[in-house]
Formats: sequence, C-alpha cells, structure tokens
Amino acid sequence: MVSAEVAKGLQDLEDSSAPQQDKPAGYQKVLDQILSSTASTQDQTSDLEAFIDAILGENLGIVAARPLLGAAVESIKGLPDLELRIKAGTTALRSLESRVASFEEQDAQLREMLADAYTLQEEYIEAAKVLQGIQLESSQRRVPDDHKVSIWIRICRLYLEEDDTTSAESYLNRAKNLRHKVNNPELVLGFQLSEARILDASRKFLEASQAYHSFSFSTVLEEEERTRALSSAIVCAVLAGAGPLRSRALAKLYKDERAPQVPEFGILEKMFLDRLLSPEEVKKFSESLSPHQLATTSDGSTVLAKAVVEHNLLGVSRLYDNIGVDELASLLGLDADKAEGYAARMLEQGRIAGSIDQIDRLILFEGTANGVERGGSEQRRATNGKGLRKWDTRVQGVAEELERVASMIQLQHPVCHNP
Repeated sequence: MVSAEVAKGLQDLEDSSAPQQDKPAGYQKVLDQILSSTASTQDQTSDLEAFIDAILGENLGIVAARPLLGAAVESIKGLPDLELRIKAGTTALRSLESRVASFEEQDAQLREMLADAYTLQEEYIEAAKVLQGIQLESSQRRVPDDHKVSIWIRICRLYLEEDDTTSAESYLNRAKNLRHKVNNPELVLGFQLSEARILDASRKFLEASQAYHSFSFSTVLEEEERTRALSSAIVCAVLAGAGPLRSRALAKLYKDERAPQVPEFGILEKMFLDRLLSPEEVKKFSESLSPHQLATTSDGSTVLAKAVVEHNLLGVSRLYDNIGVDELASLLGLDADKAEGYAARMLEQGRIAGSIDQIDRLILFEGTANGVERGGSEQRRATNGKGLRKWDTRVQGVAEELERVASMIQLQHPVCHNP
C-alpha cells in the first residue's frame, strides 16, 4: 500500500500549477523520500510503483520523465527481495507498455534488470522472454552491434538452460549474422560456447566435440574452464557414432597432453585403442552425463548405449576376421536380431567393411572401411571371396617377380649347351 506521505506528495505535484520546468525537482524530492524511507521493503515497492505511474502520466513531459524513470529503475534494482523486485519491475513494464516508443532506453534497462532477477530464481524461460521484448532495431536510439549480440547470446544461453535448442539456435543465428563485426573477446567466446552447446544438445556429437576442443585452447578462459571444455569434448567424442571420423577425433583428443588430467581419460584411451568396454566402465561414465546425453533414441536405446555398442562392434571387427551372429550378440550384450541389425547398419554406412552370411549366420570382416585399415594378416583375410582374390593376386605377383629375377640371372650367367 502506498504511504500517505508519498501519495500526498504525488497528488500535490499533479494538482500544482507550477511551471513544467519546476516539476522534475518536485518528483526527484518524492523519489529521494521513498529511498530514504524506513518503511518495509514491501511498502517501499508500492511507493516506487506509484511514483512510476505518476511520472508516466500526462502531468510531466517525456524529456523530464526519462531521467526520473531511469533513477526509479535503479532503485528497483537495489531492492533486496527478488520477489518484490520482480513485482515492481513487472508493474513498471505494464505502465510503460503504451508509451514504450518514448522510453526505449528505460524499458531496456528495466527488462535487463528483470532478466537478472528471473535468472537468480532459475526461471530461465521467463528471463529469456522478458529480454526478447527489448527493442534492438529502432529509429529512436542507436544500439551498438556488440550490445545486440550480447543480448541475443544471453537469450540463447537462457534457452539452453532449459534444453530448448530450437529457440536457442534461432537467436544464435541472429548473432551469427553480426559475428564478423564483434571485437569483444568475451562475446566471441560466448558465441563459440553457445554453438558447441547447441550442437551437443542436438546430438551432433562429433561437431560438438570439435567445437568444445577448440574452445578449450582459449587463453582468455581460466584453467578450470578450459579443462571443463576438454572434458566436454571427450564426452561428445565418446557419444559420437563409431567410424573413421570419430577415430580421428579420438586420436586428436588422446594426443592432447592435457587429456590425462581429466576423469574421462580412461574411457578415451580404451576407445582410441579399440578395446572393448565393460558394463561397469559404461555405468561409471554415464553418471557424469547430462540428461540429453542419456536420452532414448528411436530404437529404444540411450545415446550412450548406442555409442558403446557401435564402438564394441568396431573393436570386434579389429579382432576377428569373422564371428557368428550369436557370439557377437553375447559380446555386445544384445539379442541376436539387434546385434545383426547394428552390424548391417554399420556395414551399409561404410563404418566397417565386410558382409553378412545369413545362411551360416556369420559376419565376415574385410580389411578396410572408408579407407581405414583393419588389423589382421593377409592370410586371415582370405576367409571370404574378396580376401581370396586379393591372395591370388599377390601370389601371382610373387610368381611374376620370381620369373623376372630368374630371367635376369640367366642373362648375367648364361649356360652353354653342347650341340
């Protein structure tokens, strides 16, 4: 409830016949009175709301009202109670709604203050929505490109806190259009981190790993933040689909001299060396993952489970020339149909090389997949038709080379025969 003194002071100014140029001083006196009051925070909030309503009325000109409104916004920002700060700020926004074109600067200050309060209460969607109302493209005031980008990146990061990647990406794309005009290193880093998080949340784990890894080299960041970014890069690389591209990403991370310092190094090393992962290791690793990284995929498995099965299948292809479908299922911890389905999909996508013999229920692995050599001797590869053709070609080559050497010896040391 508005205090009697403040209500009387505002009414006197409204009824006063004093010249317009003298009224701002009167309103400033009322504001000082509110700020110096010993009343409760709730009463002070009510007084500020009444004050804002008064200066936005017809009794005071726009030019005179702007600095007074700015001072009132600063006063609301200083309220210790977050709920009252939000209540006063929301009331002020409603009062400004019909005249926002005349008070765009003050409206922006008010919205940024409200966004800070909502963020402290972890109401990220509300904070993002209130920031969206800021007029960044206006003929009334010039907004620097850096400030535009900072607002868009802030909205993007607020949506990411709630895993709303669609909304976050739309604001990141706005910032992307002005990125070349931004010279502030902190904004550039904010953009890079937001981009990496969107790729991560969208399950584009390979691209996210590369973005996090690049981010981890920034000298502007604290050592702890760089280490956290490196950990995120490793996690995303582990979750990426098995294949040559992921193998290259794992190799790059494994060779990073900082990698042994992070908890995820153990699983990184096993994946890089194509060793099979045990259920206990997978369970321990899953405890550090974010909710979206544990989400269920279209086939009913989690992102992590799918990545581990594909990795173990790739590891099996390095160890064996051929394996029965039932034995493969046992190694992967799946039923036979699912194991065969995973193998068929990876063969079709070129992530492993080979074929499936459905009559004998065998999976036959070949030497390369997308140009990446598989372990194993030439003699072992000859277990399928293609391997036999390669073996025959090499035998023929050795025979031809032997014949060429014999001919050269005969030329160098001819043998005379008696007639």
